[in-house]
Amino acid sequence: MTKKDRPASRHDLKMSRPPYNDYGSLEQMIRGLRDHRPLDLNAERWRQAHPNADFEAWRRSAHQCLSAGLHYDPGPLDLQAEVHDRTDRFDFILERVAFNTTPWIRVNGYFLLPKGVTYPVPGLVVFHAWGGPIIFGKERIVNTGRDHPALEAHRQQYYSGRYLAEEFAKQGYAVIVIDAHHFGERSPRGLNGIPSTYDAFELSNEAFAEMSTLVASQLYLGVRQLNWAGTTWTGLNFWDDSRCVDYLCSRPEVDAARIGCTGLSGGGWRTNVLAALDRRIKASVSACWMTTGDYQQIYDVFGAIGTFCLLPGVWDRLDVPDLTILAAPNASMVASNSEDLLFLPDAQQEADRQTRLGYAWAGCPEQYAFYNPAKPHCYDADVQQAALAWFDRHLRVG
Repeated sequence: MTKKDRPASRHDLKMSRPPYNDYGSLEQMIRGLRDHRPLDLNAERWRQAHPNADFEAWRRSAHQCLSAGLHYDPGPLDLQAEVHDRTDRFDFILERVAFNTTPWIRVNGYFLLPKGVTYPVPGLVVFHAWGGPIIFGKERIVNTGRDHPALEAHRQQYYSGRYLAEEFAKQGYAVIVIDAHHFGERSPRGLNGIPSTYDAFELSNEAFAEMSTLVASQLYLGVRQLNWAGTTWTGLNFWDDSRCVDYLCSRPEVDAARIGCTGLSGGGWRTNVLAALDRRIKASVSACWMTTGDYQQIYDVFGAIGTFCLLPGVWDRLDVPDLTILAAPNASMVASNSEDLLFLPDAQQEADRQTRLGYAWAGCPEQYAFYNPAKPHCYDADVQQAALAWFDRHLRVG
């Protein structure tokens, strides 16, 4: 498709809220750059340009673009998994585990194995959110037996006071949870005022806030370090997350043919990417991370587009809804709360429109669902129930 044939991106979009984002004197320049993008691998545009091609042809091209845009592929390896200890939690067994995700990264995680069920059971990779207490990661959604006021407040605001991973384990799902890079025990230590060692649970509220600020202030440094090392935040975390699927598949108690993933916010983003690229993910629920590029650029880049979204070579060709469409024919639910201030309702509806068209084109419209409750940014009890029903529908046998 030549430049004159490309449909122009529209910036006079319907906006039901005033935008937060304004780039001042550079705004028009940015809009010009966005209008110049080919977006040639956006599913809707690609189909218009290739009326005789099928969905799989698009999916292969889009998959290749996204995979290349990660700028990372550590190759196969031996997980060398081990279980450090096991604790009986009445409804499930909680294991502290460790395994390799690359030859140079070994992660600690929590594996939740349901009790009173017939094995093998379906498995879930469950992700913590990006926003929140950055010096905690997996502890936000798994009860480790210790707590902190910052964790309690986070759970109350975003999860109806619940530990998200445990809600699925209680319903018969095996669950694996790890920290994202730069979060929890994987956050940087020993630089710019951050001690080499500390116990986040033991910090006073004042010390906790100070430490969180110090760690968050290194995020941009972390992105530059990753890019200078030849990769991206999304690339590193995708491969870590895909190794979590490897771990689930390695457990005899888990049915490798029935694997899903879910998460809130930045965890919703990780859900989108993992479901798009790892065909072993048969069902996913992405909570509170759905929009389109044109809408988000105008509405709120500063507050919602984190370092984890930066993928050179991708966003000039793909749009955000394409991540979900890439998962087809596997089952995808997008939980996109209409009162979420990070994402415009108009953008959520446009993303849903594109994704519905994509799943219909793939021949499996029933494999996609859009859950759009009038709620703020959260994965509360109602959203959890909707997610559980989705997983039960697509990952249960019989």
